[in-house]
Amino acid sequence: MENLYDQIANVGFPIAVATYLLVRIEGKLNLLTDSIDELTKSIMNLR
Repeated sequence: MENLYDQIANVGFPIAVATYLLVRIEGKLNLLTDSIDELTKSIMNLR
């Protein structure tokens, strides 16, 4: 049983941190994509 707790601690924590970071980065990537799309439209309007 103690081995199971060690495995959860060794594997579960990195998975939780990676998931948290991926969720945060996804939101920022969506904002970046929207900004690039808006910039593209502005450049097209200048031509």
